[in-house]
Amino acid sequence: MTHRLYFCYDSGMEKVAARERIEKLRKLIDQYRYEYHVLDRLSISEDALDSLKKELFDLEQEHPELITPDSPTQRVAGKPLEGFTKVEHPGRMISLNDAFSEADLRAWRERLENFLGAPYRGGFYCDLKMDGLAIELRYERGVLVQASTRGDGMVGEDVTQNIRTVEAVPLRLRDTERNIPETLLVRGEAFLMKSEFARINAELAENGEKTYANPRNLAAGTIRQLDPSVTAGRKLSFYGYSVVATDGAYGGDFATHADEYAALRAWGVPVNPHGIVADDLDGVLAFYRAWEEKRDALDYEFDGTVISVNDNEIYRRAGIVGKSPRGAIAFKFAPRQAETVVEDIQVQVGRTGVLTPVAHLRPVHIGGTTVSRATLHNLDEVRRLDVRIGDTVIVGRAGDVIPDILKSLPELRPAGAKEFSMPKKCPVCGAAIVQQNEQVAFVCPNTECPAKQRRSMYHFASRNALNIEGLGPQTLDQLLDAGLITDAADLFVLTPEDLLNLEGFADVSSAKLVGSIRSRKKVPLSRFVYALGIEHVGEETARALAHHFHTLSALAGASEGELVAVPDIGPVVARSIAEWFARPYNKQLLKKFDAAGVQVLAEKGAAKGKLSGKTFVVTGTLDSMSREEAEEKIRALGGKAVSSVSKATTAVIVGTNPGSAKIAAAQKYGTEQLTEQEFLVLVRRIP
Repeated sequence: MTHRLYFCYDSGMEKVAARERIEKLRKLIDQYRYEYHVLDRLSISEDALDSLKKELFDLEQEHPELITPDSPTQRVAGKPLEGFTKVEHPGRMISLNDAFSEADLRAWRERLENFLGAPYRGGFYCDLKMDGLAIELRYERGVLVQASTRGDGMVGEDVTQNIRTVEAVPLRLRDTERNIPETLLVRGEAFLMKSEFARINAELAENGEKTYANPRNLAAGTIRQLDPSVTAGRKLSFYGYSVVATDGAYGGDFATHADEYAALRAWGVPVNPHGIVADDLDGVLAFYRAWEEKRDALDYEFDGTVISVNDNEIYRRAGIVGKSPRGAIAFKFAPRQAETVVEDIQVQVGRTGVLTPVAHLRPVHIGGTTVSRATLHNLDEVRRLDVRIGDTVIVGRAGDVIPDILKSLPELRPAGAKEFSMPKKCPVCGAAIVQQNEQVAFVCPNTECPAKQRRSMYHFASRNALNIEGLGPQTLDQLLDAGLITDAADLFVLTPEDLLNLEGFADVSSAKLVGSIRSRKKVPLSRFVYALGIEHVGEETARALAHHFHTLSALAGASEGELVAVPDIGPVVARSIAEWFARPYNKQLLKKFDAAGVQVLAEKGAAKGKLSGKTFVVTGTLDSMSREEAEEKIRALGGKAVSSVSKATTAVIVGTNPGSAKIAAAQKYGTEQLTEQEFLVLVRRIP
């Protein structure tokens, strides 16, 4: 039995509950911001911290009477580190409020126009939101005399000696037709290129020193070095983004933000080359979407776009509320992590019978999609994370897989949060649950459990199994619920007429799906074995079995001893395979496949070729072929294609937008990285 606890804080939240939530959020955010700005470390991701701050901002907007001067939304956090002289800024170094959606962006413009009392038609300057450290440069008569950090927004740290080592920052401005003011204040972002970040971290690791989690933290640590020679050895970069008058007024004497950028360029101050002026919000959205797709294409980190009113007079008239200007906003990319609330924890029964706890979440937007569920893997993981029903948690999502809960925030735990316990009986068939010896898994032992069959069906039709186009979980659920199929073999005797009574199906779509299924009646042995969903049998194991036994009948009749003789197959895997083929239900299933006309094609032994004995991982998008085609090419030449990097990996083939975890693993193990061009030379596709 599971328990459900609904925790919500919409506009109708009672004031007492809102106050309690706000106070908890402030305390937690202040702690994380202290770690980030003062200690140069952060125990959660910046995406997750942004999500917490966004929740606090929204709550305070709903309850403005609860806003206090010391709220994290009303100031820029961070105390100057000891060892640097304090510098008072002529005006507050601002921080931007965040927008995470088109609705947030349009709400910002509406708030701006309501304040101005008239529609705004002056265009918007769009820039990339660099992930670095804010710096103020002070020039007197065109010569750099001071550089300071943001600090708390009003008082920062004098880091002039360190910034003077940054080649991107001009020590003397260029003398151009644009007159240089007697005193010029430039604000911008100091940052590290990703390639430089990787180089420095590798050097630190080799010397047994602490490495950094991301380029932003390493840039901050570099700028705050007491020894300028350390900073000089790390190639920091810098982009300017605004000119500030000596009285602290934004924009100086420039009419538009675009004019500021043009002047900075002329004076020799680098600015991000990708900024544009958009006429309206449609142009802003087009800029945002274009760069969201190219998020990983540049050699530096940026986590969104900065949208500013281009007309500086309007910008100044809009003013500042708290710590943030009304005339600009950070339009952030969909976060890869966010915080939300666990409304329930339910158990999902997998195709092998293993019970997996799944958190049902208050819906949250992560990585471009709305997430409402996250896996908790097993009972040990639930206990390790200390996740309870009602808890606030950090959720991460990478790729097209079910998200993970990365961290629980017990500081925000409400009274009455419920601990989770594994059920005694299968929630689908009612069979008594058993725990496998010396393993963390709880299993439904009933071989006829409908949940097992359903999950097996999803797997059977999936991309890496039979890859039946148009046959996803939703359609399979319809077929199972309607009684049209009871197992995977039944798929191959479906007719278009069978589907016409299902929701969403008409003549054309029914014929298309049936045709897609029938096109898979001839299937190589390795794919068919993997599609059967035998416990412990992944794609590589299925290929090894196909290359060793060649035919389905030979494999089905193999003993455990014969199976152990296959390279890379141990006793546990051999027992699992032998037991699967020995079960009466599975014997009958194979007969049904044969009666339905499914032909399992024999395979020869593993190919011998120039790549024999070598193991490769393909990551990212290749231009000349799909990832699957590249892997088949590797196997055709005798090599092995696997999905994860290990010490045994010969090389990683790197396409566009590669997986960061695979690249990091390759760097860790010193694995060779090949470009697509180098891979094509290796397999002799080009001269």
